[in-house]
Amino acid sequence: MQEVMPFGSYNSESLYRQTFQAFSEMLQSLVIKDPHLENLDTIFKYMEPWLQSLKDHERERAAASMAQVLKCLSRNLSLKVSSPSAEDEGSRALPLQFERLGHLVALMALLCGDPLEEVAEEAAEGTHYLLHITLRMKCKALLLYTSLYASLIINLESIPCSGLFLSYYISSKFTFPKSSQVFEVFLNSNELCQFVMTTLDGLKNLKHPCTQQSAGELLITLVKSAESRFEKVPEIMGVICAQLSVISQPRVRRQIVNTVSLFISRPKYTDTVISHLLCHPVPYDRHLAELWRTLEVELPSTTWILWRLLRKLQKCHNVPTQEKMAYVAVAATDALYEVFVGNRLREATFRLFPQLLMTLLIQIHHSIGLTMSDVAIPSGLYTDQEMSSEVTPLWYCPLCFAIQATKTLLLRTFCWQEFNIMEKNKGWALLEGKDCHLQGVSLLANALLERNHFLAHKVMYLLVPLLNRGNDKHKLTSAGFFVELLQSPVARRLPSIYSVARLKDWLLHGNKLFKVLALRGLHYLVRHQETREDIKSLSPCILDFLRETDEKVVLLTIQILLQLVRTMDFTTLTAMMRTSFSLFGDVRPDVHRLSMTLFGASVKSVKYTDKKRVESQVLDSLVPLLLYSQDENDAVAEESRRVLTICAQFLKWKLPQEVYCKDPWYINPSDIGIICKFFGKKCKGKVNILAQTLMFSKNAKLPIRRAAVLFVGTKKTLPLLQLPDFILHLGLLPSYTDHSELRMKGTDWIEDDLRKLLHDPEPSLRIITTQALLQIHKFGAEPDPRQTA
Repeated sequence: MQEVMPFGSYNSESLYRQTFQAFSEMLQSLVIKDPHLENLDTIFKYMEPWLQSLKDHERERAAASMAQVLKCLSRNLSLKVSSPSAEDEGSRALPLQFERLGHLVALMALLCGDPLEEVAEEAAEGTHYLLHITLRMKCKALLLYTSLYASLIINLESIPCSGLFLSYYISSKFTFPKSSQVFEVFLNSNELCQFVMTTLDGLKNLKHPCTQQSAGELLITLVKSAESRFEKVPEIMGVICAQLSVISQPRVRRQIVNTVSLFISRPKYTDTVISHLLCHPVPYDRHLAELWRTLEVELPSTTWILWRLLRKLQKCHNVPTQEKMAYVAVAATDALYEVFVGNRLREATFRLFPQLLMTLLIQIHHSIGLTMSDVAIPSGLYTDQEMSSEVTPLWYCPLCFAIQATKTLLLRTFCWQEFNIMEKNKGWALLEGKDCHLQGVSLLANALLERNHFLAHKVMYLLVPLLNRGNDKHKLTSAGFFVELLQSPVARRLPSIYSVARLKDWLLHGNKLFKVLALRGLHYLVRHQETREDIKSLSPCILDFLRETDEKVVLLTIQILLQLVRTMDFTTLTAMMRTSFSLFGDVRPDVHRLSMTLFGASVKSVKYTDKKRVESQVLDSLVPLLLYSQDENDAVAEESRRVLTICAQFLKWKLPQEVYCKDPWYINPSDIGIICKFFGKKCKGKVNILAQTLMFSKNAKLPIRRAAVLFVGTKKTLPLLQLPDFILHLGLLPSYTDHSELRMKGTDWIEDDLRKLLHDPEPSLRIITTQALLQIHKFGAEPDPRQTA
């Protein structure tokens, strides 16, 4: 400049403006020379970085230049092919497409909201001309455009872009959020995606917060207008999730969440959006957690969205058990937790409560014992450091996510009492246990049945068609919950095919847990008069379970048979008496006690005409019941005395009061003599009491062994000179009808059994055995008292 004007002064600002004006005119000349869309594409390619510059003066010059280019192009635009060949002559009338139209529209719309007023004005003017270009470009012929333009001017209220024209003509300022509504009509799906992507890029502008606001308003306005015309929704969701962390303004964050809410509420996009949101690391960071928690969805769409999210989890349960859990199962569980915490889908949560509860319980069952290492995590989702056990907290595991989601569901649906029952009874720990999971399920089912009949019945009707679906863990959890609900009176309304018939199938299942659940269900159903007749036909099958080794199976079987005993035919009844008698003395106290209860109930149920046919069975039970009345377990001893009374009443006997004494026999030796004398007299010639008693001298329980020896060898019952009378009157050896026969047979077989007890570790038993043997030896050395007389 000094060389051009060495001696004259110059105005640098004026020269700058003139230079800028010269370049603008050159750019316009370029457009006029080649007014085709290809040229605009090239110009925009070079102008784009300057239009997005963080420097105000650069952005202002770029906006002004772009406005001039668009103005010039709108007046001189040619929609014919720029240099057609002879063979392309027939295609000259076809309009060309500007490949980056959506990108340019979004960028100009963002500049309309620029904090610098000069930039906003230039952008508004440029956008106005861009609309004219778009109208011409989207029409197939210039004539069509002319008629359309005329109709816009004549009837502004009937055309979507009328608001833009009216606003521009009146105030000469372009209202930028309206641009998305105006241009949306003319943009195809690809251009709509460009618009959204460019708008989302505007969220990165941290220097100018108003640009973030503009981007948020443009985005939400466009998505509302375009509805279901988007195609690249996964890409859009990806950018949104990536930009959440840089959006600091609450209003803009709200707009972004609302944008996601609009997409997810469209049935066309629901699964797509959910699938993308589930492809993020769990637990979700605070930005994604906020998104899940603050979804703004219209009431009719809430159930649909929650159902689709739930189905993502349910589909994982319908496949055979795999080596690793599907990652989507863990992600969907954590998403449900976040939705429950936010409580924005409250109505849908109540409506889908049965499905949500059962699905989460099944997820808990699948998650027991698993860590994140047992989950099929997509490649690249976590870094190696994030996956290391030293960095990952212990509660980052599938089971923890499922438990916290279940807890939150109960709290959000006002199941506070049910939650409290689970807390007080360590129900959550039961649910988490491999061997006690079904106990936790039963506890929760009973709590729900006790506190909320309405929800419990909804769950029951839901489970009826679902019990035979899914893998074994799915079926077990569903069955465990279902059988507890059979306690409800509503269960009697269920058709037999869905209740008794299904339980019968489970009785034959190879899995022991299904057998236990089937018996528990039958135990509940047999209380209902309407279902008792169907269960009665299963009596022979149920009776076989008394021989099972599993204590739960045997106890449940006894409880069912106790309900059916009065309706059984004689053959089944006698078979049950034999089986229950064989369980006397079982090492499992409850089995021992209830087997005696069942035997007593069977005796009471025998018809008068059949009494003679079972009398021998009743007589055989007397000595065992008498000796078990001395059991160390008070409940067993008490039940023995009660059933012994039932047997006595059956035989029309009146037992001596000494039988009901709760003190051990060795405390009151006189009582045993009275008892022995009574039973010996009543059983004479009917039961070999002595042989039965000696068998109990080998019992594993000390009180029973001691009672047996006392019964055989007490001084009251084995006096030196009265042993023959004792034998004859008590019937201990009913085949020995006289003293000579007893002498001939000898007492060695009695002594052999008793002599083994001399080595018993219990001193009191050794003493009693010694006394018994002494009495027997003395008897053997004496002559027959009847001969002496």
